[in-house]
Amino acid sequence: MITNEHIQEFLAQAHRVGDARLTICSSGNLSWRIGEEALVSGTGSWVPSLQAEKVSICNIATGEVKNGVKPSMESGFHLGILRERPDVNVVLHFQSEYATAVACMNKKPTNFNVTAEVPCHVGREIPVIPYYRPGSPELAHAVVEAMKDHNSILLTNHGQVVCGSNFDQVFERAMFFEMACRIIVQSHGDYSVLTPQEIEDLDIYVLGKKTK
Repeated sequence: MITNEHIQEFLAQAHRVGDARLTICSSGNLSWRIGEEALVSGTGSWVPSLQAEKVSICNIATGEVKNGVKPSMESGFHLGILRERPDVNVVLHFQSEYATAVACMNKKPTNFNVTAEVPCHVGREIPVIPYYRPGSPELAHAVVEAMKDHNSILLTNHGQVVCGSNFDQVFERAMFFEMACRIIVQSHGDYSVLTPQEIEDLDIYVLGKKTK
């Protein structure tokens, strides 16, 4: 059962995202799995100053709205990811400064592994989704498909999506995603990336696992 404590935690996490300038004004949206339902920031809401009356409660399986609050236009991919990924509890769509600049580049990076934090936390590969109209079924389908086996993606001329098991993991992914893009932009394209062997060493010696 969703309680007031759940709502207050969701608001606090939304405000943290805003305080970090991962979203501004009405950009971006956030969702959180609680049992068979999800809290989703409401359509037109401002994530940095989200209020309880703008939080939608949706059934994950059916998309049915349980409290009369219309969810974000991007709820299609939020709920789709939660349906496809039982390991995921939080989904964040954000539009931070440098990562969104990269999303609008004609020649986008093919490798974001500029520091160890990227393969360790953001993902060794970051799919780039073509532009689809925000809120469209085409965008929702493309995002859900890409997120079946990735935790971070870039949306052309739009923004970014990250997912994870909890709020801290998602926040960390988003922040390191933005950090990598800041390095890429501020280096004016003159940057190096980790080699496959260096990434494999991270898997073994830092994360304690072998590369798939």
